[in-house]
Amino acid sequence: MDYVEHRMAHEAVREAADSAGILTPLNAILALILLYSLHATFFRGASSSNRSLHRPPPPVVFRTYTPRTLLPFNGENDGPVYFAVRGRVFDVSRGRNFYGPGGPYSNFAGRDASRGLACGSFDEEMLTKDLDGPLDPLDGLGRDELEALQGWEERFLEKYDVVGKLVSAHEYGESTGPK
Repeated sequence: MDYVEHRMAHEAVREAADSAGILTPLNAILALILLYSLHATFFRGASSSNRSLHRPPPPVVFRTYTPRTLLPFNGENDGPVYFAVRGRVFDVSRGRNFYGPGGPYSNFAGRDASRGLACGSFDEEMLTKDLDGPLDPLDGLGRDELEALQGWEERFLEKYDVVGKLVSAHEYGESTGPK
C-alpha cells in the first residue's frame, strides 16, 4: 500500500509541475511588465520624440482698423490674412488657401468683404475704392443678400477669431484725435 500511495503522490506532483509549466502568476506579471516596457520604449517614445513642439501664435490684440490700415493684412509674404464683414475684422489666416494670395476669395483679403459676400461676387466693384472715405453702408442690398451676408458672418464667427473692428478713417480720427 505504501508503494501505491507513494506512486500516486509522485504522479500528482509531476502533473502539477507539468500543468503549471511557464504560466505561473509570477511569470504572467513579469511578461506584462516586459511588454509594457517595450511598448513605452519603442512606440510611445518614438512618436513623442518625432513630434516637434510648435510655438503657439502670439496673442492678437483687438484693434481698430481703417480700410487703409487693414489693407496690408492680405497674406502676402506669409503675413496674416484679415478681412472685415459688417465692421468686424476676422483673422482668416487658417483659411489661407481660400482667402490668401492665389485663393478664390483672395480679393477680399485686407478689405471689407461685406458687399461681395452678400452678393456672391468677387468683382472689384464690390470693394470700396476710397480707402479714406466712409465705409460701405450696404445700401441697395435686398433681403436675400442680407440673409446671405448674415450666413457668412455666422460661419466666420464660428470658425475664425475676431481681431478688431473696422471704422472709417474719419471715425478713427475722431476717436484718437485731441478732445
